[in-house]
Formats: sequence, C-alpha cells, structure tokens
Amino acid sequence: MSWNEPGDDKKDPWSGRDKDPNGPPDLDEAIRTLQEKLGGIFGGGKSGGTGDTGGSFRGLGFLALGAIVLWLLSGFYIVDEGNRGVETRFGRYVTTTQPGLNWHFPAPIEQVDVVNISQQRILEVGYRSGGRQQALGSVPREALMLTKDENIIDVRIAVQYKVKDAKDFLFNVRNPAATLKQVTESVERGVIGQSTMDFVLTEGRSEIVAQMEKEIQEIMDSYDSGIVVTSVNLQDAQPPEQVQGAFEDAIKAREDQQRLINEAEAYANGVVPIARGNAARLIQEAEGYKAKVVASAEGEGKRFLSLLTEYKKAPEVTRTRLYIDAMESVLSKTKTVMVDVKGSNNLLYLPLDQLVRQEQFQKTLNKSQSRPLQTQQRRAPQQSLRTSNRGRDVRGR
Repeated sequence: MSWNEPGDDKKDPWSGRDKDPNGPPDLDEAIRTLQEKLGGIFGGGKSGGTGDTGGSFRGLGFLALGAIVLWLLSGFYIVDEGNRGVETRFGRYVTTTQPGLNWHFPAPIEQVDVVNISQQRILEVGYRSGGRQQALGSVPREALMLTKDENIIDVRIAVQYKVKDAKDFLFNVRNPAATLKQVTESVERGVIGQSTMDFVLTEGRSEIVAQMEKEIQEIMDSYDSGIVVTSVNLQDAQPPEQVQGAFEDAIKAREDQQRLINEAEAYANGVVPIARGNAARLIQEAEGYKAKVVASAEGEGKRFLSLLTEYKKAPEVTRTRLYIDAMESVLSKTKTVMVDVKGSNNLLYLPLDQLVRQEQFQKTLNKSQSRPLQTQQRRAPQQSLRTSNRGRDVRGR
C-alpha cells in the first residue's frame, strides 16, 4: 500500500508527523517562516498557503526591478552650452562631459559637477563695488602700495578671468578665486614696488597692467589652476587722501612745466627755420657779392689793360679822355652847375634843383592846362643843361 493512499496519514515521508528529530526539516514550515518575516518587514500579514508565497516573491522582484530602473534613469543629466560636466566616481575624477544629454552611474556611485567655462568672472582687489558703476570705496589693506621712491599710493585693480579647464579648476586648487586674489596682490605689490610714483600715475599705467597680467597668468599656470586671465584693468591709482592737496599742487606745477616746455619748443620751431633761412640768404648774398666783386675786378683789370694799350699808342689823347670822363663822373653827382659864358668873365649860377622841383610842382597843379604850355616849361631846363655842357667843354679845352 502506497504512502499517499487514504487512511494512513503517517505514511507521508515529508509530513514530519512522526517527529523524528533526526529527519529532514519541514520545507513548508521554512517557507512560511520566511514569508512571515518578509511580511513583517513590508507590513503584510500571514499567508495562507504556498501559492501566496510565489506571488509575494514575484511582487518583490518587480518592485526591486522598478527601483533599479528608476535609479538608473536618475543618472541622465543635461549640460548646457558653455558648461562642462565633471564626473567623479566615489570622489575620484572619471571624465569631463560636453554640452548635451549625458549619463552616469547615479549616486552614491558617481556624481557630476557642472562648471561654467564661458562666464566672465571679475575679481576686485583694493576696492569693492555694488555694480559696474557704483563704487563702494577703497579697501586700504589691499589698496595701499609702497613705490620704489618710498611713496604710498592707492591702487585699485579689477581682474577678469575665465575657466579654461574644468577638471583643474575643481581639483588642483582648493579655492581658485581666493588663490587668484592672493596671487594678484603679490604680483601687484612686486610691480608697484619696482616703479616710481610718477611712473605709476602718469605714463606707466599700460606697461604696469601688461606686466601684471603676464606674471599672474604664469603663476596660475604653474599651479594648474585651470584659470585664464583675460584682462587686468587699473581702475584707479592715486595718492592717499591725506596728501591729495599737496599732490594736486604738484600735478599743477608739472603741467605748468610741461606747458612752458611746449611753448618754448613751439617758439624754437618757429624761430629756428627763420634764422636758418636768413643765414642761407646771407650766405647766398655773400656769394653773389663775391662773384660780383671778382667779376668787377676782373673787368676793371681788363679795361685797364686795354687803356694801357691805347695809352701806349696815343698818350695825350688818352690822358685828355680820362680827364673828361673823370670830371663828368664827379660833376654829374652835384646839384650846382658852373657855366662859363663865352666871351665874358662873369659866372652864372643856376639853381637846377629848385628848377626841377618847381617843374614837378607845376606839373601837379597844371595837369588840365594845354600841352604847348607844358612843352614850353620843359625847354628851360634842357637849355640850361646844354649851356652847362658847353661850359664844361670850354673848361676842358
């Protein structure tokens, strides 16, 4: 008779009704115990059979699978344009992601830090402002610098920078902004300390800014900070408030000095070319006079030689001719004419200069008079001149 025939309940080998302590454990009892424990955990009650046990296991599986799917879906993230995503796995760098849709293992396995690399960041050293135009004043601890000539100057610097490497920016330097500020102060004090006060306040601004930008970038690169300095702006540079009055007086004196120098240079630029032109003109006149004198001397020498030749041929004629020419040259420059009237010992004095002046006066007053009258007035001086010529001819004889 088999073990599962009716009438014999003790022939089931797995029933355990014989309560044999050395027999195998009751499987149904174990499943029921596990189900009760899980039901206690999830707030369920006791199940009534083995069919409910299988359904509970399937429900737990679906629940766990759904939780895993949701956990994996939470790993999707979007990186905006101009940003970079830095993924870390248990705190260690994994990769840098580009803009767009990306996925990573969700927390607590991996985490993502999004860094804006296109943002223009501004660091203020020596002052604080509430905006681009609203200045809140100087910070003496950062602004006061000692120059090379042992003067104190108030300098305010604005540093503009961007993030060029998100990984270096997050991991290589603990506080990049504070580090950049300390580096800027150090470089600024070094550059200002090597320059004089006048150089910083006047023509040296552009040179100082360029040198500071170069040194700041070199130091930040040596730290692998992931920062690129785009510009360094010298917002203001002035003496301390305690010496503002004296400094303004010094500036005015310097401006007056420069103005006087400019006026002197302008005057020199106007006088020097004129003087050079006059000097060149005098040199040309001297050279012309030299050439004239040389040519005249050469001509006189040639004329003398020609007269000497004629004199050798006819000495008397040549002497007489020379005498007549000399007297004509001398008497032509005088205003008095001596006339020797032929056949008389009387000397006639003619004031020719007065006659000439009278003739000019008559021409002015009598322009409307007839032409014969003017012709008649002109004949008198001509006759007197002919008379004087005859007198000279007589004296020459």
